[in-house]
Amino acid sequence: MESIMENKLPVGKPKWLKVKLPIGQKYTELRGLVDKYKLNTICTSGSCPNMGECWGEGTATFMILGNICTRSCGFCGVKTGRPETVDWDEPEKVARSIKIMNIKHAVITSVDRDDLKDMGSIIWLETVQAIRRMNPETTLETLIPDFQGNTRNIDRIVEANPEVVSHNMETVRRLTREVRIQAKYDKSLEVLRYLKEQGIKRTKSGIMLGLGETEAEVLETMQDIRNQNVDIITIGQYLQPSKKHLPVKEYITPNQFEKYEKIGKEMGFRHVESGALVRSSYHAAKHIL
Repeated sequence: MESIMENKLPVGKPKWLKVKLPIGQKYTELRGLVDKYKLNTICTSGSCPNMGECWGEGTATFMILGNICTRSCGFCGVKTGRPETVDWDEPEKVARSIKIMNIKHAVITSVDRDDLKDMGSIIWLETVQAIRRMNPETTLETLIPDFQGNTRNIDRIVEANPEVVSHNMETVRRLTREVRIQAKYDKSLEVLRYLKEQGIKRTKSGIMLGLGETEAEVLETMQDIRNQNVDIITIGQYLQPSKKHLPVKEYITPNQFEKYEKIGKEMGFRHVESGALVRSSYHAAKHIL
Protein backbone atom coordinates (compact mmCIF):
# COMPACT_ATOMS: atom_id res chain seq x y z
CA MET A 1 0.00 0.00 0.00
CA GLU A 2 1.32 3.45 -0.90
CA SER A 3 2.01 5.60 2.15
CA ILE A 4 0.15 8.88 2.46
CA MET A 5 3.40 10.53 3.47
CA GLU A 6 4.94 9.85 0.06
CA ASN A 7 2.55 12.10 -1.84
CA LYS A 8 3.25 15.73 -2.64
CA LEU A 9 1.11 18.64 -1.46
CA PRO A 10 -1.29 20.22 -3.94
CA VAL A 11 -0.02 23.59 -5.18
CA GLY A 12 -1.70 26.48 -3.33
CA LYS A 13 -4.93 26.60 -1.37
CA PRO A 14 -8.17 27.29 -3.23
CA LYS A 15 -10.08 30.52 -2.62
CA TRP A 16 -12.86 28.84 -0.62
CA LEU A 17 -10.38 28.07 2.18
CA LYS A 18 -9.74 31.70 3.07
CA VAL A 19 -10.61 32.56 6.69
CA LYS A 20 -11.07 35.81 8.58
CA LEU A 21 -8.36 36.91 10.97
CA PRO A 22 -9.30 36.71 14.66
CA ILE A 23 -10.41 40.26 15.58
CA GLY A 24 -13.10 42.08 17.56
CA GLN A 25 -13.97 42.80 21.19
CA LYS A 26 -15.51 39.39 21.90
CA TYR A 27 -12.45 37.60 20.56
CA THR A 28 -10.13 39.79 22.65
CA GLU A 29 -12.21 39.21 25.80
CA LEU A 30 -12.26 35.44 25.31
CA ARG A 31 -8.56 35.32 24.52
CA GLY A 32 -7.86 37.17 27.76
CA LEU A 33 -10.05 34.84 29.79
CA VAL A 34 -8.45 31.71 28.36
CA ASP A 35 -4.99 33.11 29.15
CA LYS A 36 -5.99 34.27 32.65
CA TYR A 37 -7.30 30.89 33.76
CA LYS A 38 -4.70 28.95 31.76
CA LEU A 39 -7.41 26.98 30.00
CA ASN A 40 -6.78 24.74 27.02
CA THR A 41 -9.00 25.09 23.98
CA ILE A 42 -8.91 22.87 20.94
CA CYS A 43 -9.42 26.10 18.98
CA THR A 44 -5.80 27.06 19.63
CA SER A 45 -4.17 23.66 20.18
CA GLY A 46 -5.83 22.19 17.08
CA SER A 47 -5.24 25.27 14.89
CA CYS A 48 -8.94 25.48 14.03
CA PRO A 49 -9.65 27.69 10.98
CA ASN A 50 -12.92 28.88 12.55
CA MET A 51 -11.33 30.35 15.67
CA GLY A 52 -11.84 33.93 14.49
CA GLU A 53 -15.51 33.37 13.70
CA CYS A 54 -16.39 31.35 16.79
CA TRP A 55 -14.38 33.38 19.29
CA GLY A 56 -15.71 36.55 17.71
CA GLU A 57 -19.17 35.30 18.67
CA GLY A 58 -17.99 34.57 22.22
CA THR A 59 -17.97 30.76 21.99
CA ALA A 60 -15.19 28.20 22.31
CA THR A 61 -14.50 24.50 22.68
CA PHE A 62 -12.68 23.73 25.92
CA MET A 63 -10.07 21.01 26.03
CA ILE A 64 -9.64 19.32 29.40
CA LEU A 65 -6.97 16.99 30.82
CA GLY A 66 -4.09 19.13 29.59
CA ASN A 67 -2.79 19.91 26.13
CA ILE A 68 -0.42 16.96 25.62
CA CYS A 69 -1.90 13.81 24.10
CA THR A 70 -0.68 10.25 24.62
CA ARG A 71 -1.45 9.44 20.99
CA SER A 72 0.35 10.63 17.88
CA CYS A 73 -2.28 10.89 15.17
CA GLY A 74 -0.90 11.96 11.82
CA PHE A 75 -3.47 14.72 11.30
CA CYS A 76 -3.69 16.40 14.69
CA GLY A 77 -1.96 19.62 15.73
CA VAL A 78 -2.16 18.85 19.46
CA LYS A 79 1.21 18.05 21.07
CA THR A 80 1.99 14.42 21.79
CA GLY A 81 4.16 13.06 24.60
CA ARG A 82 4.02 12.48 28.35
CA PRO A 83 1.10 14.50 29.78
CA GLU A 84 1.34 16.56 32.94
CA THR A 85 -0.30 15.60 36.24
CA VAL A 86 -4.10 15.82 36.25
CA ASP A 87 -5.40 19.17 37.51
CA TRP A 88 -8.30 18.22 39.79
CA ASP A 89 -9.36 21.88 39.99
CA GLU A 90 -9.90 21.96 36.23
CA PRO A 91 -13.65 21.13 36.32
CA GLU A 92 -14.34 24.18 38.51
CA LYS A 93 -12.10 26.39 36.35
CA VAL A 94 -13.94 25.42 33.17
CA ALA A 95 -17.35 25.80 34.80
CA ARG A 96 -16.41 29.23 36.20
CA SER A 97 -15.18 30.44 32.82
CA ILE A 98 -18.38 29.31 31.09
CA LYS A 99 -20.35 31.29 33.67
CA ILE A 100 -18.20 34.41 33.25
CA MET A 101 -18.57 34.20 29.46
CA ASN A 102 -22.30 33.56 29.76
CA ILE A 103 -22.07 30.65 27.31
CA LYS A 104 -25.42 29.08 26.47
CA HIS A 105 -24.03 26.00 24.74
CA ALA A 106 -20.58 24.66 25.62
CA VAL A 107 -18.46 22.05 23.85
CA ILE A 108 -15.96 20.06 25.91
CA THR A 109 -13.26 17.84 24.43
CA SER A 110 -9.99 16.36 25.65
CA VAL A 111 -6.69 14.84 24.69
CA ASP A 112 -6.35 11.06 24.95
CA ARG A 113 -5.05 10.04 28.38
CA ASP A 114 -4.08 6.41 27.89
CA ASP A 115 -1.60 6.91 30.73
CA LEU A 116 -4.41 7.05 33.31
CA LYS A 117 -6.23 4.01 34.67
CA ASP A 118 -9.61 5.68 34.09
CA MET A 119 -8.32 7.33 30.86
CA GLY A 120 -9.56 10.67 32.19
CA SER A 121 -13.21 9.66 32.45
CA ILE A 122 -13.52 10.75 36.10
CA ILE A 123 -12.40 14.29 35.24
CA TRP A 124 -14.84 14.19 32.34
CA LEU A 125 -17.73 13.37 34.68
CA GLU A 126 -16.68 15.95 37.27
CA THR A 127 -16.33 18.64 34.60
CA VAL A 128 -19.85 18.11 33.28
CA GLN A 129 -21.22 18.02 36.84
CA ALA A 130 -19.40 21.25 37.74
CA ILE A 131 -20.75 22.98 34.64
CA ARG A 132 -24.27 21.78 35.48
CA ARG A 133 -24.01 23.10 39.06
CA MET A 134 -22.67 26.51 38.08
CA ASN A 135 -24.52 26.91 34.77
CA PRO A 136 -27.88 25.08 35.02
CA GLU A 137 -29.20 26.69 31.83
CA THR A 138 -26.15 25.82 29.69
CA THR A 139 -26.49 22.92 27.28
CA LEU A 140 -23.51 20.70 26.61
CA GLU A 141 -21.77 18.70 23.92
CA THR A 142 -18.94 16.36 24.87
CA LEU A 143 -16.50 15.35 22.13
CA ILE A 144 -14.93 12.27 23.68
CA PRO A 145 -11.98 9.97 22.90
CA ASP A 146 -12.60 6.24 22.47
CA PHE A 147 -11.46 5.39 26.05
CA GLN A 148 -10.02 2.27 24.34
CA GLY A 149 -13.61 1.01 24.13
CA ASN A 150 -13.75 0.49 27.92
CA THR A 151 -17.46 0.64 28.74
CA ARG A 152 -16.84 1.41 32.42
CA ASN A 153 -15.21 4.66 31.37
CA ILE A 154 -17.81 5.40 28.69
CA ASP A 155 -20.52 4.84 31.31
CA ARG A 156 -19.24 7.91 33.18
CA ILE A 157 -20.09 9.99 30.09
CA VAL A 158 -23.50 8.35 29.98
CA GLU A 159 -23.98 9.19 33.68
CA ALA A 160 -23.09 12.83 32.98
CA ASN A 161 -25.81 12.80 30.29
CA PRO A 162 -24.83 15.79 28.11
CA GLU A 163 -27.28 16.88 25.44
CA VAL A 164 -24.91 15.70 22.68
CA VAL A 165 -22.10 13.13 22.82
CA SER A 166 -19.69 13.13 19.91
CA HIS A 167 -16.89 10.76 18.92
CA ASN A 168 -15.11 11.27 15.62
CA MET A 169 -14.30 8.56 13.09
CA GLU A 170 -11.95 11.09 11.45
CA THR A 171 -11.35 9.13 8.24
CA VAL A 172 -12.35 6.13 6.14
CA ARG A 173 -11.54 2.55 7.08
CA ARG A 174 -8.61 2.12 4.66
CA LEU A 175 -6.75 5.18 5.95
CA THR A 176 -7.41 4.76 9.67
CA ARG A 177 -4.13 2.99 10.45
CA GLU A 178 -2.05 5.84 9.02
CA VAL A 179 -4.25 8.74 10.04
CA ARG A 180 -5.21 7.72 13.60
CA ILE A 181 -2.42 5.18 14.28
CA GLN A 182 -3.45 3.98 17.79
CA ALA A 183 -7.20 4.01 17.09
CA LYS A 184 -9.33 1.38 15.38
CA TYR A 185 -12.18 2.02 12.95
CA ASP A 186 -14.50 -0.66 14.31
CA LYS A 187 -13.82 0.28 17.92
CA SER A 188 -14.98 3.83 17.21
CA LEU A 189 -18.16 2.46 15.63
CA GLU A 190 -18.70 0.34 18.74
CA VAL A 191 -18.35 3.43 20.95
CA LEU A 192 -20.97 5.27 18.91
CA ARG A 193 -23.32 2.31 19.00
CA TYR A 194 -22.87 1.82 22.77
CA LEU A 195 -23.62 5.47 23.52
CA LYS A 196 -26.94 5.28 21.69
CA GLU A 197 -27.80 1.92 23.27
CA GLN A 198 -27.23 3.45 26.72
CA GLY A 199 -29.77 6.18 26.06
CA ILE A 200 -27.77 9.19 24.85
CA LYS A 201 -30.35 11.31 23.04
CA ARG A 202 -28.07 12.89 20.42
CA THR A 203 -24.90 11.22 19.14
CA LYS A 204 -22.53 12.75 16.64
CA SER A 205 -19.43 11.93 14.61
CA GLY A 206 -17.16 13.64 12.12
CA ILE A 207 -14.81 12.89 9.25
CA MET A 208 -12.25 14.97 7.37
CA LEU A 209 -11.56 14.73 3.66
CA GLY A 210 -8.55 15.28 1.44
CA LEU A 211 -6.28 12.49 2.70
CA GLY A 212 -6.67 10.29 -0.35
CA GLU A 213 -10.06 8.73 0.26
CA THR A 214 -12.44 8.00 -2.62
CA GLU A 215 -16.05 9.12 -2.83
CA ALA A 216 -17.17 5.52 -2.45
CA GLU A 217 -15.14 5.21 0.75
CA VAL A 218 -16.63 8.42 2.13
CA LEU A 219 -20.15 7.18 1.45
CA GLU A 220 -19.33 3.83 3.04
CA THR A 221 -18.05 5.57 6.18
CA MET A 222 -21.10 7.85 6.31
CA GLN A 223 -23.35 4.79 6.10
CA ASP A 224 -21.30 2.95 8.75
CA ILE A 225 -21.81 5.92 11.09
CA ARG A 226 -25.52 6.14 10.33
CA ASN A 227 -25.89 2.40 10.96
CA GLN A 228 -24.99 3.11 14.61
CA ASN A 229 -28.07 5.39 14.77
CA VAL A 230 -25.86 8.48 14.95
CA ASP A 231 -27.92 11.66 14.62
CA ILE A 232 -25.35 14.24 13.48
CA ILE A 233 -22.37 14.14 11.13
CA THR A 234 -19.76 16.78 10.32
CA ILE A 235 -17.67 16.62 7.15
CA GLY A 236 -14.77 19.01 6.58
CA GLN A 237 -11.52 19.56 4.71
CA TYR A 238 -8.30 18.29 6.30
CA LEU A 239 -5.67 21.02 6.60
CA GLN A 240 -2.07 20.13 7.41
CA PRO A 241 -1.12 21.62 10.83
CA SER A 242 2.63 21.49 10.06
CA LYS A 243 5.11 19.89 7.69
CA LYS A 244 5.51 17.04 10.18
CA HIS A 245 1.88 16.03 9.70
CA LEU A 246 0.20 14.14 6.88
CA PRO A 247 0.03 16.19 3.69
CA VAL A 248 -3.16 17.24 1.97
CA LYS A 249 -3.70 15.08 -1.10
CA GLU A 250 -6.79 16.86 -2.42
CA TYR A 251 -8.86 19.96 -1.81
CA ILE A 252 -12.51 18.95 -1.94
CA THR A 253 -14.73 21.36 -3.88
CA PRO A 254 -17.77 23.13 -2.38
CA ASN A 255 -19.98 21.25 -4.85
CA GLN A 256 -18.71 17.93 -3.55
CA PHE A 257 -19.36 18.96 0.05
CA GLU A 258 -22.90 19.95 -0.96
CA LYS A 259 -23.32 16.52 -2.53
CA TYR A 260 -22.26 14.79 0.69
CA GLU A 261 -24.66 16.99 2.65
CA LYS A 262 -27.57 16.00 0.42
CA ILE A 263 -26.69 12.29 0.61
CA GLY A 264 -26.24 12.49 4.38
CA LYS A 265 -29.74 13.89 4.82
CA GLU A 266 -31.10 11.15 2.56
CA MET A 267 -29.34 8.58 4.79
CA GLY A 268 -31.37 9.90 7.71
CA PHE A 269 -28.94 12.08 9.66
CA ARG A 270 -30.79 14.72 11.68
CA HIS A 271 -28.08 17.32 11.02
CA VAL A 272 -25.36 17.34 8.36
CA GLU A 273 -22.61 19.98 8.47
CA SER A 274 -20.57 19.60 5.29
CA GLY A 275 -18.10 22.18 4.04
CA ALA A 276 -14.41 22.93 3.65
CA LEU A 277 -14.07 24.79 6.97
CA VAL A 278 -16.49 22.63 8.96
CA ARG A 279 -15.03 21.21 12.18
CA SER A 280 -16.51 19.05 14.92
CA SER A 281 -17.96 21.88 16.99
CA TYR A 282 -18.98 24.13 14.10
CA HIS A 283 -22.59 25.36 14.60
CA ALA A 284 -22.78 22.95 17.55
CA ALA A 285 -25.61 24.85 19.25
CA LYS A 286 -27.96 23.83 16.41
CA HIS A 287 -27.34 20.15 17.03
CA ILE A 288 -29.32 19.92 20.28
CA LEU A 289 -32.54 20.72 18.39
